[in-house]
Amino acid sequence: MVKKALLSIIILVTSYLIFNQVKKVNFNNKYEVGQPIDSLNNVIVFFNGGVGNVVQRNTCDGYNLGLEYQCVEFVKRYYYENYNHKMPDSYGHAISFYDNSLTDNKMNKQRNLTQFSNPSQFKPAIGDLIVMRGTLLNKYGHVAIVSNLFMDKLEIIQQNAGPFSSSREIFELTKNNDGQWEIKNERILGWLRK
Repeated sequence: MVKKALLSIIILVTSYLIFNQVKKVNFNNKYEVGQPIDSLNNVIVFFNGGVGNVVQRNTCDGYNLGLEYQCVEFVKRYYYENYNHKMPDSYGHAISFYDNSLTDNKMNKQRNLTQFSNPSQFKPAIGDLIVMRGTLLNKYGHVAIVSNLFMDKLEIIQQNAGPFSSSREIFELTKNNDGQWEIKNERILGWLRK
């Protein structure tokens, strides 16, 4: 009985370690890690390969932009280059960009940005940061930028969406019966705005 339990633990730990290493591998030979694949307002989106891959920490003028070429690094680099915005808390995973203790349309002091919940009384705007919760395979969440708005959809641009995923993704945007704007994706917690 003890041997069986020990064997199960060993298999689980080994599987976890292998999975974490596999997330760092680039299975897409169409691109190399660090290759430019897209841009928004002349701020480049770089290919990262496996979602768990980390090249090095990127800083500019002593300000931490994040780990190359993770999603956080792109959005912070975009806000720094496009808006000259430095976040008071320059560290954290994507999920930490959203403060669950705040209600809709309140100042997120860690990021020095106004935070909106999903759904919100306020419609997302181009340039907003979209924050997504983690998943079973990615507990750190994901963050992207609204790159375009349509009548009933919005487009995001993202870095490190996965080795075969697009840097652009479109989500349905609706106004519900309460007059609130909702991005139709269960992972989206909300958005942040300068």
